[in-house]
Amino acid sequence: MTISRRDLIKAASVGSAYLASIQEAPGQLRERIQGPRGWVVGQMTGADALVETLIAEGAECVYGIPGAQENEIWDSLKTKRLPYLLTTHEFSASTMADGYARSTGKPGVLCIVPGPGLTNALTGLGEALLDSVPIVCIVGDISNARNARGFQVHCLNNTALLEPVTKRVFTATSVADIPNVVRQAFQLARAGEPGPVGVIIPYNLLIEACRHNSGPMEALASPFDEQACRRALQLLCDRRLRVGIYAGMGCMDHAPSITRLAELLQAPVATSMSGKGVISETHPLSVGWGYGPQGTRTAEDAFRNHVDVVLALGVKFSEVSTGFYSLPQHRQLIHVDINEASLGRVMRNSLCVNADVGVFLAQAFEQSDTIRRDDNPRLREIIQTRKRAEARVNEEVFARNCVDPMRFVQCLRRMTCPEALTFVDVTLSQYLASECFTTTQPRTYFNPTDNQAMGWSIPAALGAQKAHPGRQTVTITGDGCFLMSATEISTAARERLPVKFFVLDDQAYHYMQELQNPAYLRTTATILARLDYRSLAMGYGVAFQEIRNHDEMEARMRNALQHDGPVLTRVVIDYRNRPVRWLAAARARFVAELSQDQRRRFLARVASRALDRHPRND
Repeated sequence: MTISRRDLIKAASVGSAYLASIQEAPGQLRERIQGPRGWVVGQMTGADALVETLIAEGAECVYGIPGAQENEIWDSLKTKRLPYLLTTHEFSASTMADGYARSTGKPGVLCIVPGPGLTNALTGLGEALLDSVPIVCIVGDISNARNARGFQVHCLNNTALLEPVTKRVFTATSVADIPNVVRQAFQLARAGEPGPVGVIIPYNLLIEACRHNSGPMEALASPFDEQACRRALQLLCDRRLRVGIYAGMGCMDHAPSITRLAELLQAPVATSMSGKGVISETHPLSVGWGYGPQGTRTAEDAFRNHVDVVLALGVKFSEVSTGFYSLPQHRQLIHVDINEASLGRVMRNSLCVNADVGVFLAQAFEQSDTIRRDDNPRLREIIQTRKRAEARVNEEVFARNCVDPMRFVQCLRRMTCPEALTFVDVTLSQYLASECFTTTQPRTYFNPTDNQAMGWSIPAALGAQKAHPGRQTVTITGDGCFLMSATEISTAARERLPVKFFVLDDQAYHYMQELQNPAYLRTTATILARLDYRSLAMGYGVAFQEIRNHDEMEARMRNALQHDGPVLTRVVIDYRNRPVRWLAAARARFVAELSQDQRRRFLARVASRALDRHPRND
């Protein structure tokens, strides 16, 4: 190997700079190494202080794309060996952080450039905000140094962009401020109802240096309305009242306690869509998701005939999870939630309790003897009978010459292990999966329940797989959603992340077709291009499978799941006339809320088109 004079000069200059840094602050370097656990101590640049703080806060991976305003951060990530994952798009960075957070219960972290990088990420951050998912979004901003010029690249108002989709935006005003604002972001992302928090750091602060001495922050106190909690428990002490539990995302870290409370109260347990897994759906008191016409038949029957008071824990009663607000109103309802703003927004409540679900459960268990109900084998027998009947209904096949989507979901559940991470996208099949994908463990079933982010499941699954390298991870994605984030499959190939991507393909936005057809007797802008999925898989560098009918489904699904790398599987589906309970409930509720004038206009339009034997569908 020949070493040139230029190489020697370069090596000498680097070595001199390194020695100078040691001579300049040897005490600080030793202090950093020997400092207390969780502290960021010593002389370092803003970028290094940022990464040290991320490590101290427990960050395990940073998702995003490097750029001019935050290259310093990425270089420091490599130097300090904090894992990172390069994405193909900043939307994916936000949803990867989301998938990481949902699957671990810890804040996900993304790092992006201002302007276009941030605007690309807003959709994923909005989903995380509405779905109560903790994320820390770090934006390397344009320089605000004294000599900074005007009209810098990406010079949008990034604070104003972040504010609507985050709990708060923190901006570093000095190099010394960086660890503090990052710690505040993590603290707030976890606090109360979890959610995304923004951190904006001007570029010039990342390359400047100062001495840092930053320690961990205590968790923010949770609200607790002791008086309302006492009244709620008094109501539960009335053993003449039959209780039903409706559990949401806010219960995800209290799964054993939810099961214990259900057994104590002999209460059937229904979950919101994002609450699936807080009780094993094989438990004798679990009735599935929802408790109205949009949810499982078992849940609707149990809450209609065997519940007097609903105990709603950690839920918002959002539009999607309630089937356009179609849940029935019970005589009594106790709503417990850590976010006071969520209480009483949708349902008429007998009693609102502003408290963390874990704190409320602890108070309830202190009164176990007074709220305990007698064992009710009759109720468990009724629930099991209804479950078996519902399973028989769900097994009916509607598709012709291809795959019935509900049969596919049932087969995927049988073929995957109980602890598999399953990510479901904004497709019509999400409602079928909510009904029949039996979830037995918390933080194993995920979907964007506020429908902000089509294409969410592919990058979200990658974010989770990065955090759980040994876990089986699968997606259920529609062909329309696939078009929005398909390029991220190349990330799976590059990083050898063995996610199994199942794309349900009927070459249409079928969800929209189901909404449009009854109202307009035609569809508009719902037909998708016919894709060559095999060639796409080859181009992305992943294995490919295709499932065209039920006879080959189990064997090909097994092949995909046993492959040691990422696999793209096209599933040719046909909804045909398969009923979707969520759609029926949402339509009924929508029609019921129309004014008389609105109904007349809808009926007149439908009548005028009823004679058209060749509706123009596209």
